[in-house]
Amino acid sequence: MQTGKINVNTENIFPIIKKFLYSDHEIFLRELVSNAVDATQKLKTLAATSEFKGELGELRVDVKIDKENKQLIISDRGIGMTAEEIDKYINQIAFSGAEEFVEKYKDKPEAQAIIGHFGLGFYSSFMVAERVEIRSKSHQDGAQAARWECDGSPQFTLEDVEKEDRGTDIILHIHEDSIEFLETARIENLLNKYCKFLPVAIWFEEKQINNTQPAWTKKPAELTDEDYASFYEELYPFAEKPLFHIHLNVDFPFNLTGILYFPKQPKNFEVQKNKIQLYSNQVFVTDSVEGIVPDFLTLLHGVIDSPDIPLNVSRSYLQSDGNVKKISSHITKKVADKLEEIFKNSREDFESKWDDIRMFIQYGMLSDEKFNDKAPKFNLFKSASGKFFTAEELQAALKPLQTDKNEQLIVLYTSNEKEQHSFIESAKGRGYEVIVMDSPLDAHLLNMLEGKLEKTRFVRVDSDTIDKLIQKDEPMISKLSETEQETLKQLVVDRVEKNFSVQLEAMSESDMPLLITRPEFMRRMKDMSALGGGNPFMRDMPEQYNLVVNTNHPLANKILTESAPEKQENLIRQATDLAMLAQNMLKGEELTKFIKRSVELID
Repeated sequence: MQTGKINVNTENIFPIIKKFLYSDHEIFLRELVSNAVDATQKLKTLAATSEFKGELGELRVDVKIDKENKQLIISDRGIGMTAEEIDKYINQIAFSGAEEFVEKYKDKPEAQAIIGHFGLGFYSSFMVAERVEIRSKSHQDGAQAARWECDGSPQFTLEDVEKEDRGTDIILHIHEDSIEFLETARIENLLNKYCKFLPVAIWFEEKQINNTQPAWTKKPAELTDEDYASFYEELYPFAEKPLFHIHLNVDFPFNLTGILYFPKQPKNFEVQKNKIQLYSNQVFVTDSVEGIVPDFLTLLHGVIDSPDIPLNVSRSYLQSDGNVKKISSHITKKVADKLEEIFKNSREDFESKWDDIRMFIQYGMLSDEKFNDKAPKFNLFKSASGKFFTAEELQAALKPLQTDKNEQLIVLYTSNEKEQHSFIESAKGRGYEVIVMDSPLDAHLLNMLEGKLEKTRFVRVDSDTIDKLIQKDEPMISKLSETEQETLKQLVVDRVEKNFSVQLEAMSESDMPLLITRPEFMRRMKDMSALGGGNPFMRDMPEQYNLVVNTNHPLANKILTESAPEKQENLIRQATDLAMLAQNMLKGEELTKFIKRSVELID
């Protein structure tokens, strides 16, 4: 029997492992099962290159609980180790057996099947075990089995033992403060979390718990729409069906596979950002991918897998890793390219799903410069009449009618079709298109679009009278004299209870007699501040409203010629309340008074 000290550069590596290497103790199971899968894959590689000519038999990894002896056992029938290899790979922590193996077979295609995580991964077992045994027998002919044991100090024992089958058993003698890992439900949950898609069968409680060939490991040509739908259900049982998917399959300049799904996005923008699962060679790494993939992509669901993503490091390291940043950038490009492809090939279908995906696209445009550069090819503007336009199409369609006297294209938009219906109808009456922009992100998007689109300005349809929103060379003439206009304005100012800024405007007779507008700049700043961004002081600024009196409406003349002051006041207040009603501002006591006054007028 051999005894000795583990070759490390510090007196005790285990506190370091516990404190710095892993943030969660449960990760030990992932590491040990991954090592077992690695050993199995190595044997397959040797068999494929005829370096192992023995019988492979059933290749699987078994996880067992021995509650009576407080043991958790992970067993494989893989490549196995001799006593010399145990000494080399386990005791000399700085040496990586996997790296040596990959180097030897790097020019052979079978090497792609290797996970390869010896060394520190194994030592994560001491986070939950007071004592660890390795019982291993090499695949080599006539190999002598060996047993290694360590109690968490640098001291170990290594001796020859009898073992019938090749492969390795890792026996964890669970510490008293970690007995949760002797519970069946706990281990089953961890295996489902970390090992659900490992490429070798994992058995626990007499059943296989993993899918060894998940959809993302196959070529897109091998999969049907039903296959993608089934895989989504496997990832997210009981979830609503996704809108469409993107299959990532890249082998240069790095390896990257995966499937990303577009879920329906809620209008309130309250979404979970833990729905993308990050894997390294089918080994689960994390579902907290913020900072690893672009922020807007965290709205998607699915799987990303790359062997170029380090497995045994913290998330903060991942966020600053050069390869991870390159992968992140490439995923952005692939998603943008796929959206463009779907739009070009199935525009009608794309438009039918626009309301469900636009929040994602808008978020990407606002948060990712590279995505924003590609977005004009598939970002859409939906009009109140149900038409869809790209930015280029929108400018071409609106230019003839909605260019003002200063050669600026005015894009009218509505943030609420129901509340702003009368203003939309007024615009339609002039032949204008009104774009629907009712998402929480639109206030920020408008400023960005105005910076990119030449001689184009976005104006909410209720921010002024329609003829002022798109000013032409010939303004409409008022039917009232200047004296009559001054008298009318004073009558309205004296009888309006709200703190409105009263303005007179010559409009069409068919327009409303009085209407309420909100200045575009102030309203937009408040909207931006409410969502975050813009000047935070704007949130506390009082609302500003204009009460616009249409001097060409018959009611204007009727107010002027009404001799009874009470009737005159009722006409003004009724018209003002109608304007407030159109803006959804008439509530409470004011609404009650309006209803009562309306009944009296009918009588």
